[in-house]
Amino acid sequence: MEEQPGFMGLGAYEVDVYYEAVRRQTHSIQDKLKKIREKRRLHRTRRLELGFPSISLAGYTNAGKSSLFNALAEETVPVDPSLFTTLSTTTRAVVLSKRKALLTDTVGFIDRLPLTLIQAFRSTLEETIFSDLILLVVDISEPDEDIERKLSVCLDTIQKIGATGIPIVTALNKTDLLQEDEIERKAEVLKDVAPNPVPISALHGTNIGSLKQKITGHLEGYVQTSFSLPITNETMSFISWLFSHADVHDVEYKNDNMTVIFESVPLFADKVRGRVEQLGGTFNTSG
Repeated sequence: MEEQPGFMGLGAYEVDVYYEAVRRQTHSIQDKLKKIREKRRLHRTRRLELGFPSISLAGYTNAGKSSLFNALAEETVPVDPSLFTTLSTTTRAVVLSKRKALLTDTVGFIDRLPLTLIQAFRSTLEETIFSDLILLVVDISEPDEDIERKLSVCLDTIQKIGATGIPIVTALNKTDLLQEDEIERKAEVLKDVAPNPVPISALHGTNIGSLKQKITGHLEGYVQTSFSLPITNETMSFISWLFSHADVHDVEYKNDNMTVIFESVPLFADKVRGRVEQLGGTFNTSG
């Protein structure tokens, strides 16, 4: 019988060469992934220096995450029905009910994701672990059994990557493809399964305001603080820095002093407290 070309027809030497090539390629990929993870670590460190909470978009592939990202950030990232359109993360500052937050779009989940792909996408999935809130996007235009299966995959993946305990708000997306009574029926079916569900259409911007309010209500630990400082060149430079790092509500100048009111996450507020005291000011936390 004639030997067929391919792997089974290779001799011992050719097999050794083949495996050596695979080994080198594997090491190269691992090195690249290590560099990506380090880059993400630096990005997370940088974002922790900001006073804004972070939100990660999550969801089954083609649920409309990128469309929702565009609607919330008022930007344009690629939107495509094919798998893995979003392979790396994109982060933008967004305004939610007059509060700023950092929104990150990540890779879509799929059922029975191969271990090799889980490792490859770990650097993007890691973004979810360090979030203050997960915005889970679900396509409710699909049949009930598909919705429940994909939602289960998403919640299971969130658990597996170690993001359990992070608040979740579920965007029931693509309501523009359904009649009103069908939207209500599906929302009723999912109310005990999908955490904090809000029906929306990312494509048409339907109910985005309600989604923003729901998100803001679940961003815990956001504190409003105030402090007073003498007016000097050094303190004015500090105030300029604060405007780019936190949500400053008001600055009042009186005589040779200024009073500043801002909101931020608690860790950042503690950082500001230390700097204010170094500059000879007084700091207060109003809750």
